[in-house]
Amino acid sequence: MKTRYKGSCLCGKVHFEIEGVFESFYLCHCRYCRKDTGSAHASNLFSSSARLHWLSGEEGVSTFALPSTQHARSFCSHCGSALPSVQVEGKLLVVPAGSLDDEVPLRPDAHLFNASRADWDSGLEKVPLFDRLPE
Repeated sequence: MKTRYKGSCLCGKVHFEIEGVFESFYLCHCRYCRKDTGSAHASNLFSSSARLHWLSGEEGVSTFALPSTQHARSFCSHCGSALPSVQVEGKLLVVPAGSLDDEVPLRPDAHLFNASRADWDSGLEKVPLFDRLPE
C-alpha cells in the first residue's frame, strides 16, 4: 500500500507531504462539513500515525476551530483551499482527499451524519454526466 502522498492548495503557494497510512476515509454530511465545503459533504482521510510535512507555504496556512465543538479546518489563507490539519489534541491527522495531488488507492469507508444529508443529495446517479461544462 502507498505510504507517501503529496498535496497542495489551488494557488500553489502551499505544498505538503503525508508520510504514513490512512486508517479511514469518510464522507461527512454534518452541517459543519457542508458549510466548510459548500458542497454535499467533506471527503476526509484520517490517520493516527501518519506525519504531515509542510514543503512550502506553511506560513500561509490558517486554521479555524469552531468554538464548543471538535470541528476544525485548515486552509490556504491566500486561495481558501482546504488543507490537512492535526486535530484531537495532536493525535489525529485529517486530510481533505481533494487536497492531494497523488491518487488515493482507497474507497470511502462510510458516509457519516447521514441524517444531516442535504435534501438534494440523493438519486445523483440519475443526473446527466459531462466530461466538461455543457454547451
